Amino acid sequence: MPSSSKNRRRGYRLGRRAETTQETRQRLVEATFQLHAERGIAETSMKDIAGRAGVSVGTVYHHFPSYADAIVACGAYTTEHAPAPTAAVLDGAATRQERIARLARALFGYYERVPALESVRRDRHLTRTLEEFARAEARNRRRLAALAAGPGAPATLVAAMTDVGVYRSLRREGYGTADAAAQVAALLNHALDAESGAGRK
Repeated sequence: MPSSSKNRRRGYRLGRRAETTQETRQRLVEATFQLHAERGIAETSMKDIAGRAGVSVGTVYHHFPSYADAIVACGAYTTEHAPAPTAAVLDGAATRQERIARLARALFGYYERVPALESVRRDRHLTRTLEEFARAEARNRRRLAALAAGPGAPATLVAAMTDVGVYRSLRREGYGTADAAAQVAALLNHALDAESGAGRK
C-alpha cells in the first residue's frame, strides 16, 4: 500500500478516536449537569457520573483528574447552553411595569433551564468556580433589577423577589414557570406603584 494511503488511513483512525473522545467527554459533562440538577453538587460523586454516562470511573478520571475539574467543565457547559439573561431582555420595554414583567419571565426561565442553581449557592464553598458563579449570578440579577425598577425605585426588592429561592418556592406550590413570573411581576408592580404613589414609569 502506498505511503500516502497509509497516512490517510492513520489520519482517519486518529480523527475517529478524537471524535469518540470528545463525544465521551460531552456525555460526561451532560451527566454531571443532570446529576447536579437532581441530587445537588455536593451529593454527586465521580462514580455517579460514570454510572449516568455509562462509562468506567477510570474514564471519568481520564477526562477530569478531579471532581473540581468536572465542576469547571459543567459550569462552562451551563454558560454556553443556558446563558444568564442580559439587559437585552429589557430592550423596547416602554414602561416600568413591562420591564418588571420581562425581567421576571427572563430570570424564571433561566432558573428553569439551570435547575442546579440553588445547589451552586449551597455548595459554593466546594470550589472557587462555584463561588464565582454564585457571585456573578447575584451581581447580574441585582444589575438587571436596578435597570428594570428605574431610578429611585427600591431595586433591592425587585432583586429579592426575582431570586431563585422565590421561584423554587412557587414551583413547589404548583405554579408553572410562566405563572410564577406573572404573579411575581404583578406583586412587584403593585408594590412599586404604592411606593411611588402615582405609578411612576
